[in-house]
Amino acid sequence: MAFRVSGLVQTDLGCVRQLNEDSVLAKPDLGLWVVADGMGGHAHGDWASQHIVGELDKVAPAEFERQLTAATDAILGANDHILAEGGARGAQMGSTVVMLMVAEGRFAVAWAGDSRAYLRRGDTLYRLTVDHTQVQSLVDRGLLSPEDVEGHPMGHVLTRAVGVDAGLALDVVTDTVQAGDVFLLCSDGLTNQVSDEEIAGTLAANAHDAAPALLIEMSRARGAPDNVSVATVEVREMTVLQFASGGEDLS
Repeated sequence: MAFRVSGLVQTDLGCVRQLNEDSVLAKPDLGLWVVADGMGGHAHGDWASQHIVGELDKVAPAEFERQLTAATDAILGANDHILAEGGARGAQMGSTVVMLMVAEGRFAVAWAGDSRAYLRRGDTLYRLTVDHTQVQSLVDRGLLSPEDVEGHPMGHVLTRAVGVDAGLALDVVTDTVQAGDVFLLCSDGLTNQVSDEEIAGTLAANAHDAAPALLIEMSRARGAPDNVSVATVEVREMTVLQFASGGEDLS
């Protein structure tokens, strides 16, 4: 089955910050979308996030596995460069990243940090990523219940990010796509203000390309203390009309 993939990505300063440290990338020719969130409170977080998307922007079209390897290698290379640059400047620099690639009837999500990826399939919203945070690690170890995560004072402490430590490990999930799938990528500027239930409702009630602006506005209406970035990507079955006379196919 052939699919048509379309996406939209938006980023917003929010209501408090003076600088947007989020960076986004859309490369529909590669089926590649990225959200990177420069680490707030660290020097040059905007530079770090921009460097990540800059390296991913260099990825060339290839077969799915090779392109995925090139994309993850670009992030790992950015990690080394940001780490070295931070050492040269005497300042810690870093960024989260979440990347979606959709091609050849498959998808892959790679991430480090607490920027998230979701998949709406049918009437269900699935979270594809697990936050790399201190609080999530406590949940994973059974020391904290999932209900206690919201509002926890350690909620923003990351255990993994690009540019902070040598030997970065990216988490990657892959699977096949289905017609009607809608993916959403976002920085924590969204998820700290808007619940998963509200994200699901917005995706269910609106066209995918309207959802980023609506979700950003929802965050802004609640004060948006952080930068907010949202990308949505929709997968549709490609319609082919073949004329009995042998004319060309239209899709």
